[in-house]
Amino acid sequence: MKMIVPILAVGAVLALFACAKKKEPVEVEPPPVEEERVEAYKPPPPRQEAPKEDPLEAERRRLEALMNKIMSDDVYFEYDQATLTAAAKDILVEVGDILKRENRFTILTEGHTDERGTESYNMGLGMRRADAVVKFLTNYGVASSRLTKVSYGEEQPKAGGSSEDAYAQNRRAAFRVKLN
Repeated sequence: MKMIVPILAVGAVLALFACAKKKEPVEVEPPPVEEERVEAYKPPPPRQEAPKEDPLEAERRRLEALMNKIMSDDVYFEYDQATLTAAAKDILVEVGDILKRENRFTILTEGHTDERGTESYNMGLGMRRADAVVKFLTNYGVASSRLTKVSYGEEQPKAGGSSEDAYAQNRRAAFRVKLN
């Protein structure tokens, strides 16, 4: 009997294991993985080159800018004078540099005066002012064949009125540019 109890105990344990329901393996879902959003590959848009500029149009604009620069800079004189001031010489150096680089330009220099003085005196003074400009440009290295001059005296004032400010604006030499 001593033997029976341990055998029975072993048998009971075996029976328990034999009768026990087999547990089915529990599938554990892995935690959700956050997916990186990857967009479909889109090739970059084709490079758009700047439209090629017409070389003639570019040259036309360049020449026009140079002509406008020359014509925008009047040379001013003191009252009853045809002597170039330091400021006038600075302007004429710029004009001369442009003319030396661009030999297709010819220049008409217009001499002007204010309304004081007689008509014949002002015509002569306007011509002396134009002469001073042409002489400076010729000495600077611009061919004299490219330079012409005219005097308008008091006939084409830049500013109207009889004030010193108006007179100062009218005592000038102005430029007209022609492209050959």
